[in-house]
Formats: sequence, C-alpha cells, structure tokens
Amino acid sequence: MFPNITRKPWRAALLAAAVLVGTATAALPANAAPFDLAGWATQGGGTTGGGSTPPVTVSDATAFTNAAKSTSPAVIRVSGTITLSSMTKVASNKTIIGVGSGATITGSGLNIANASNVIVRNVNFRNWNDDAINVQYSTRVWLDHNSFSNGYDGALDIKRASDYVTVSWNKFSSHDKTMLLGHSDDNASEDSGKLRVTYHHNWFDGTNQRHPRVRFGNPVHVYNNFYGGVTSYGVASTKEAGVLVEGNFFENTDDPFHRGEGSSPAANLVARNNHFVNSGSGDAGGSVKSIPYSYTLDAASSVKSSVTSGAGTGKI
Repeated sequence: MFPNITRKPWRAALLAAAVLVGTATAALPANAAPFDLAGWATQGGGTTGGGSTPPVTVSDATAFTNAAKSTSPAVIRVSGTITLSSMTKVASNKTIIGVGSGATITGSGLNIANASNVIVRNVNFRNWNDDAINVQYSTRVWLDHNSFSNGYDGALDIKRASDYVTVSWNKFSSHDKTMLLGHSDDNASEDSGKLRVTYHHNWFDGTNQRHPRVRFGNPVHVYNNFYGGVTSYGVASTKEAGVLVEGNFFENTDDPFHRGEGSSPAANLVARNNHFVNSGSGDAGGSVKSIPYSYTLDAASSVKSSVTSGAGTGKI
C-alpha cells in the first residue's frame, strides 16, 4: 500500500542542500541520516526557496522584515538575535537561514501566508507572542533544522488549504501546543484534499501535545521522529485525516498516538515499524492513502541516536 521505501539502519553523511548558498556547513554526525529535502515538499514542482540568489545578511528587525516581504526571490541570512514585534510576512521564493547556531527570532514569529516556495532553516525561535511559524494558504514549504522553545501558542502550525510541506530535523522543547495541522473541523471546503505534510526526524523533547494534531490531510506522513518524554500525547488523527505513523522512536510517552481529540471525531491512522521504550502502544485504525514519493526509512531503534545528534540548529 505504501511503495517506494528504502530501509537502511544508517546512511552516509551528505553535504547540506544547495540552498545554503553562502553559508558555512558543519560535518554531519557519522550516524546521521541525510539532511537533503524529502517528503511532500518535493512534490508539486519542488521547493528551492531563493535558490542561487546572492544572499543578504540581516541583523535587525527592519532589515529582516523588508527582505522577507519583498516580492523578489531572496536568500536571507539571519545573524544574531532579531526581535519582532508582530507576525512578519514571508513572501514567495524565499530562503531564510540562520548563521551558525545562535541565529534567533524572538518576540513574535513568521507568517508564511499566500506564498509558495519558502524555506526556513537553522533558526532558533524563542518567546513568541502568537505562533513561531504560521503557514496558511501556502504551498511548497520546507521547515528544517530549527529549534523552538518557550512560546505562547503554536510552535509550527499549518492550516487553511496549505499543501506540499515538509517539517524535518527540528527540535521542540519547553512548549505545550507544538504542531497543529488544520485549524478547524468546519474548514473542509478549503482543507479537503490538501494539508499534505511530511514530518520526519524531528525531536520532541518533553513537549506536551500536538506532534502533530491533524485534520483533513491524507496522507500525512510522520516518520523517523523521536518522542522523548511527551507528556500528553504524540500524534492525533481527527476529522477525515489519514496519518501514517512509521518508524518512530517513542520513549517515556504514555500516549504515542490516537484517533480523535477533544471534540474532533476520530479519523484514520496506520502505525507500523515503530519502537517503544517505556511507552504506551497507541491507538490505530482505518486506512491511509498511498505515499507518492520515494523515501528512505531508518530502523526505528536507531532513530533516537540519529535525531538527537542531528536535529535543531547548528547542525547544517
């Protein structure tokens, strides 16, 4: 039912993707899976962000805001800490990438709205007052190797007809509402047939809920993530969704995945090849549409080591 899978317990280290124009790259850990783009953001024409556009380095809110909302393609290098006072628009054809391990956006977050072909990598998000990253009415988005902690609402929410998104190699800690996919049970007219997202090699470090909480998207692919001490629940499939939960490592997580959440009705969830340590067994049922892209699946037992070595900022 789910073709195009290559299973390897470890893969050779690769150089970071070509979108890192003008940015120094660190060597990958010997046991890390490749950091190249995979999943839904490879579909619909692929995701290249600002491509080979000469990069511009920004270190204050005004310069960052102007570069992010520009209608021209751009590779934007974030240097140091930038404090935003409100959600900041990110327009199409942008790569936003942090310099080193200390690049930080705080105060507020990024609004990727009515955009396409956007990449955000290697940025620390701290103490946001709304969402750290909000994706709506947008397609072909890659959110990779960022770190999120201590914010107000969603760390990384995707909603309102967004499609073809990959969320990879991010670290989430000290936060409650981690990742929402689909904001309302009443939004079928916009969301049905869309909200197709891949979540892979992310590290959920003691976070509480929504890893992700899914409505309508089918198939949503959750693979090779490490859930360490998640306190409420891992994955929830609700309201006509179809979620494949595959090859993940759950440790000290009583409720790794289930169907239904709050007032949202249960939907489809297929679980296979997951690894459990001092965790519950989860609730699965129904069927999920086929995954259309090729991907390489790490052995679930190796995922903790790979993800804790490779996820978050300072690794690309």
